[in-house]
Amino acid sequence: MKKTLLEKTADKLVNAFVNNKIIAPLPSKYTKKLSEAEKLRKLCESKISDPIIGFKAAGTGIPLIKKLKEKEPFYASVYKRNFLKNGKKVKINKSTLGIELEVCYLVKKNFFLSKGSITMKNIPKFISHMAPCIEVVGYRQRKKGITSFGDLCSDFGANVKFLIGQKKKYKKIKIGNLKTVISNKKVNQSVSGNTNTVYINPLNSLRFVLNKLKKDKINLNKDFYVFTGSTVGVVPIMGKGLYTGKIDKLGSAKAIIY
Repeated sequence: MKKTLLEKTADKLVNAFVNNKIIAPLPSKYTKKLSEAEKLRKLCESKISDPIIGFKAAGTGIPLIKKLKEKEPFYASVYKRNFLKNGKKVKINKSTLGIELEVCYLVKKNFFLSKGSITMKNIPKFISHMAPCIEVVGYRQRKKGITSFGDLCSDFGANVKFLIGQKKKYKKIKIGNLKTVISNKKVNQSVSGNTNTVYINPLNSLRFVLNKLKKDKINLNKDFYVFTGSTVGVVPIMGKGLYTGKIDKLGSAKAIIY
């Protein structure tokens, strides 16, 4: 039976993901509309046998949501192969978009047994730990920039690598107004941010992802991470060397870019 364009596109993108290759840009029909991009993402993810360790929220900046005329963020799976220890090396290429600083949560597997929707009131009982996280974002395609959420979503949420700092047992803190900064002293680059730029706040971003997982009937049957979105936007990588991200009251995460 002849493969559809969607299936052929998914095969190419999965091959690029698995073998760390860069391919030609995807057909625009799968990147303009988020609904079409999500179909491609889900098909790609169904073809990958690597363990999933969690999920990322993307498009969590409210100004960006408004600018690109979307209603809400989206999510994508995060695979074990892209999860590194704090301070490890990350190789970049011309399709790398930049580096982000996020709050991540470790969610208990009993979430998958829960009934009803996740609210800001009941969400704490599902959280085990929290930590600062650096995400390196980029495409598996020869393309630059972001013109739609579909650009990012179709390409596995544009996630390249995740590195988390020391995990702390979850406790209720005012997560919606914490100062953040990511810097590389070697190239004299420093960008400040705040957790309030993340879809109201990172906890609300987590709630969004968990409810999407329920809607899509996903069950990992194990504890998993949720990466809630950048507190500093997508920061261009100005040079190689050590990038350190710090979040007030949470700690720091590090990545060596080369």
